[in-house]
Amino acid sequence: MSKRFQTVGSLLRPEPLLRYKRLIENRGGIRYPFYDDFPGYEQAETDAVKEVVSRQIEHGLTVVTDGEYSKSMWHLDFAWGLSGVERYIAEHGYFFRDKDRHGHYETRRDIGVRVTGPLSGKGHHFIDAYKRLASIAPKGTALKQCVWAPAHAYTELAIFDKLAGEGQVYPDNASLKRALINAYKEFVAEYAKAGGGILQFDDCLWELFAADNDNSPFTGGAESPEVRGFADEFISINNEVIDYAHGLGLKVWTHNCRGNYSSRDMCGGSYGAIAGLFLGGQRYDRFFLEWDDDRAGSLEALAVFKDKPGVEIVLGLLSSKTNALDDEERAVRMLNEAAAIIPKERLMLSHQCGFASCDGGNELTEAEQWAKIDQGQKIAQGYWGE
Repeated sequence: MSKRFQTVGSLLRPEPLLRYKRLIENRGGIRYPFYDDFPGYEQAETDAVKEVVSRQIEHGLTVVTDGEYSKSMWHLDFAWGLSGVERYIAEHGYFFRDKDRHGHYETRRDIGVRVTGPLSGKGHHFIDAYKRLASIAPKGTALKQCVWAPAHAYTELAIFDKLAGEGQVYPDNASLKRALINAYKEFVAEYAKAGGGILQFDDCLWELFAADNDNSPFTGGAESPEVRGFADEFISINNEVIDYAHGLGLKVWTHNCRGNYSSRDMCGGSYGAIAGLFLGGQRYDRFFLEWDDDRAGSLEALAVFKDKPGVEIVLGLLSSKTNALDDEERAVRMLNEAAAIIPKERLMLSHQCGFASCDGGNELTEAEQWAKIDQGQKIAQGYWGE
């Protein structure tokens, strides 16, 4: 067991749970958490959470989640759980890059979000999911709840889906933004009251601002005035919620990747191109970053953390997308490179993303998943000796 090895959060769902998840994926007119529409689903989920918590403890993980078994997708479940939001089956899913990095791969289509009334984060099901996790995990276990990052949620709802404007609940983006931030604060307050200690904001937003991301809808990169304006606004959204959570005594972490769906990714973009914004501008306590391949660019981007001694960095040098064990020599070599920039005691190791950001999961078996976790433990133990 090594406290230096961490998981991002999501783990492959077992088949008894997936049977219900597949029904949910193709059924419109239902509301998160969907229990009332599928008899037996809630118990199947609880049974699966009990098992996955036991497995995490068995494999030496020092920070435990519910495997994200209470979610269908890594991000949208948080939005679906807000008061004033309705889920629907869209005409198409998200489009990821296929494994050849050229063709398109369409995701599931239950990705629709409508704002139907005033937004509120009170009474969110994630609180019940956390309480269940806390009741199952051994006393004293560090637990974390993974939540869609506020700025990413705002970007999708306001900028991409255009859910504010004439005839809508919120007449403009400014009022939608303020309502969304308030909903996050309401949720954070209830999470702290329930005994939660760690929140992780998951975020695929920032590579949109990288000039070396060929799939970005923005042009000019972080130095463009338009892009910088968006970025500064999004940083302020996250920081307002982070600061509020810190005021309640919570630790706030973030995970950033470039998309992870059925072992596919969405984009490129190096950290060097956005280090001063994403890495340097946000007040998180811990950053989970993705460095499993060359898309992330040089580790020199870590230099932005030199003057932030309280910040920890989890290097996602291993891959959750493949079914083979990772190259241990590469991992150690890159750990050494990182330690030449940031003190070794501030670094940790992980896979670049969770194993199942969405229900279907990546293309590997549960046995292969746990073998990869065990390998991560072995590398971390060998490198840090703890």
